[in-house]
Amino acid sequence: MSETALILWLRRDLRLGDQPMLAAAVASGRPVVPVFILDPETEAIGAAPTWRLGLSVAAFAKALEGLGVRLVLRRGPALEVLRALVAETGAGGVWWSRLYDPASVARDTAVKAALKGDGVEARSFAGHLLHEPWEVETGTGGFYRVFTPYWKATRGLGVAAPEPAPKALRGVERWPASDRLEDWSLGAAMNRGASVVLSYQAVGEAAARAKLSAFLDGPVARYSEMRDYPGVAGTSRLSENLTYGEIGIREVWHAGLRARDEGRAGAESFLRELAWREFSYHLMHHTPQITSANWRPEWDSFPWRGDSEAAERWRRGMTGEPFVDAAMREMYVTGTMHNRARMIAGSYLTKHLLTHWKVGLDWFADCLTDWDPAANAMGWQWVAGSGPDAAPYFRVFNPAGQAEKFDKDARYRRRFVAELSKSPGPEALAFFEAVPRSWRLRPDQSYPKPVVDLAAGRAAALAAYGARNA
Repeated sequence: MSETALILWLRRDLRLGDQPMLAAAVASGRPVVPVFILDPETEAIGAAPTWRLGLSVAAFAKALEGLGVRLVLRRGPALEVLRALVAETGAGGVWWSRLYDPASVARDTAVKAALKGDGVEARSFAGHLLHEPWEVETGTGGFYRVFTPYWKATRGLGVAAPEPAPKALRGVERWPASDRLEDWSLGAAMNRGASVVLSYQAVGEAAARAKLSAFLDGPVARYSEMRDYPGVAGTSRLSENLTYGEIGIREVWHAGLRARDEGRAGAESFLRELAWREFSYHLMHHTPQITSANWRPEWDSFPWRGDSEAAERWRRGMTGEPFVDAAMREMYVTGTMHNRARMIAGSYLTKHLLTHWKVGLDWFADCLTDWDPAANAMGWQWVAGSGPDAAPYFRVFNPAGQAEKFDKDARYRRRFVAELSKSPGPEALAFFEAVPRSWRLRPDQSYPKPVVDLAAGRAAALAAYGARNA
């Protein structure tokens, strides 16, 4: 088998270091054929993450070239493409790193069974998480439904040290044909928004590592206090890089541990947030319905509203609530949204507007360059009240109160909402360049009146909750 090629099916593991699959391939001594497949499951993701994925694929292809191998690009159903590549290269194995969302699990299970039936070695590896979702169990052998006990159970678990990046890779003598990335037009659905969002992306392994280093050299010291303030640079902003696997989670974890051991005050809180990401995957594995249905089935009877004119105002960042609108506009300008702002925007949609959380989940899935299937699902259900949250439904975030607490000087709101300033800055104006022309938004228009009175919206939400439990 040492001379039989390995096909390495890359997905959300676009890095060289801390890559268990790649390290095992190097250790095997076998020639490798790295491949990225644009299959129906991948094409189903939203406009912004598809565009951002293309940037990551391009960066990783260059990294592989530096090690003497190519990244083969193919389009089509994964099993068909892999079988064709096995026939073309004589490969004896197909390896990949695991994914955990329902669509990927179904695809990968079918691919593994079919390849094994063909007599081809089919092997999956860890690499996207610190712990596989089935490895963490309660004392009775079940899964965790609440985060705090999960965190207590996992914070002391050992995490293997990340493997170093290989200095060279062994390729095949004859490379199979490859598509051209530009022919896939992965950014087509972004339209003019791509040029606005591009400057905010930190693409590739080197950029991700530099971002981590900068965070641990400075902001981590006050992370516990400052992570909730969207107007300051208080977070790592690594979500986009972890989403596409441009940096390994084990590398990030061990860097956080070192910072904690060196006495940097906020490092423990940072590690806790990494565990929150893990918890979302833990839940998605054990309760995959979290991505598409109420995690708590008793919420199926709740009178959620569907899409509406009010929800459209929310989508366009024109609700008349500056904190909510700033959050939405940040997403269109930068591709991401501060976590505190996500909570406020989500609470406003699901509670003040009584709109089904899936309306928001689907919109974020289309617009966030750091979209993550597990984090997006758990975040929306958490804020809506239908998900894994120990707090009761009647916790309704007041956007005005939240702004007073976390954006007292209005720095964040003025940064992204042009109508709040006589001389708006470039990012506030960029919003009007990024959004669809069909919205016909202009920076010289009047700021809209609120969609709903905040007190009345909260009262309506609580009344609906009370009626459901009557």
